[in-house]
Amino acid sequence: MKLPGGFTASIRQFRWQAARGTFSFNQYLIVDDAPLLFHTGPRKMFPLVRDAVASIIPVESLRHIAFSHVEADECGSLNEWLDAAPHAIPLCGRIAAMVSINDLADRAPRAVAHDEVISLGKHTLRWFDTPHLPHAWDCGFLMEENTRPLLCGDLFTQPGSGQPPVTDSDILGPSEAFRHAMDYFSYTRNARRMMERLASTEPATLACMHGSAWQGDGATLLRALADSLEL
Repeated sequence: MKLPGGFTASIRQFRWQAARGTFSFNQYLIVDDAPLLFHTGPRKMFPLVRDAVASIIPVESLRHIAFSHVEADECGSLNEWLDAAPHAIPLCGRIAAMVSINDLADRAPRAVAHDEVISLGKHTLRWFDTPHLPHAWDCGFLMEENTRPLLCGDLFTQPGSGQPPVTDSDILGPSEAFRHAMDYFSYTRNARRMMERLASTEPATLACMHGSAWQGDGATLLRALADSLEL
């Protein structure tokens, strides 16, 4: 499904509902000379996501399988993707590579450093280390620097089903209600500094893992989340 507005026609979002329709999982495909998939989905969802990608590009043309941190919904089907796309490599932060992916993956990853730039052709991505934001030591995000979507993983997680693929409505309220109910943040003391670094990129779209992607003044929304985390 194409995301309008701040996303170009070459950045696509796929959305799936979990059991009983209570949670959604999003994957993002960047179509370029070296196509990149961000989030694989769980292993048991591989056929669904594979078929969705195949409706846009040949699966074997993928060159990067990227994810925010090691978790089933983020990279559970990583090896299935590496088998289907023989020229693709995992792309993740150095911590993820060191503690997990060098062992778990059937192909060695490209381990990227904080602020490292990845060129796909027309699109340029920048990796941000965000340890423990919202959780996991190996956590990090990607920013596409041309149209400025921030692939922000589990930030702004919105539960439920039936949300639009992209919205400009409030996502902070629902995501904060979910955070208070589930307490899934690690509350790192470095949250404000990391959120400010993300906000400084002035994202036009927040490409969330769960719920709707959001379009608008991403810097203001990230700083509002940082304020809320300090309450």
